[in-house]
Amino acid sequence: MRGWDARSEALFSYVSCEARVPKDHPLRPIRRIVDGALAALSPEFAKLYGKFGRPSIPPERLLRALLLQAFYSVRSEQQLVEQLNYNLLFRWFVGLSLDAEVWDVTVFTKMLSDDHFSVDGTLIEAWASMKSFRCKDGSGEPPAPGRNGERDFHGEKRSNETHASTTDPDARLYRKGPGQPAKLAYLGHVLMENRHALVVDTRLSLATGTAEREAALEMVADRPGNHRITLGADKAYDVAEFVADLREHKVTPHVSQNTTNRRSAIDGRTTRHPGYAVGVRVRKRIEEVFGWTKASAGFRKTHHRGLARVAGCLR
Repeated sequence: MRGWDARSEALFSYVSCEARVPKDHPLRPIRRIVDGALAALSPEFAKLYGKFGRPSIPPERLLRALLLQAFYSVRSEQQLVEQLNYNLLFRWFVGLSLDAEVWDVTVFTKMLSDDHFSVDGTLIEAWASMKSFRCKDGSGEPPAPGRNGERDFHGEKRSNETHASTTDPDARLYRKGPGQPAKLAYLGHVLMENRHALVVDTRLSLATGTAEREAALEMVADRPGNHRITLGADKAYDVAEFVADLREHKVTPHVSQNTTNRRSAIDGRTTRHPGYAVGVRVRKRIEEVFGWTKASAGFRKTHHRGLARVAGCLR
């Protein structure tokens, strides 16, 4: 007999989240380990809260929720809270019953630092083949007929001035470093606050030799407020003109010194302060942002074409 697709909401439910999670689910042993660690931390949690007043959300549940965000690469606390509303596995791991109310996303609000930041850029491969990189004037040998025809590049000099991709005209031929292959790519730029390593601004630009510094100045100029801040960056930003521009924007450059075959633009008036060493060390956390973006979010090679569309995905 056929069952009918009719909705019938039960007045009461007698099935728990525990019963819905398979006995061999990999989160079960993880939860036992987490519960043991949180039980050991319970006395420390008790010291952080007052003895009187309205009970707060148990810190153990908040920490379990943040672990789920890391395990499943949930990209924001907003989406994490949304999942907690309907995902029975998430509810079970956190410790919420089926009818328990989920807290507001503002519970995860963090006080961002407005004094200390870091900046860096990364290469994003374009969704275009090197065979599409052809002479702008139409000259040059075309690929052989067929879906993926052969193309001989030997003896041909190619540059962004004379060539362009027929698939993605905004993509630029760019080499990440000496000895690295040149690829059709864009450059992504991130501004991170140093206290929690959270991204506060992003940019996408054409892949040029000066794009990283230009994007850094744009993000610094667009920051709220007009007070003095610090900006950490790697050796690629150790350029006299860039450092001078930062100082004009009331930015103290915590840029790693590049002393290879030249004199660094970062002098003793900056390096003598203890905060400089801290800024240079903390700014390395920005690599975690790029690591997650490329390994988990699938942004090592974009699946979009054109500067505007790729930039929309980066945001």
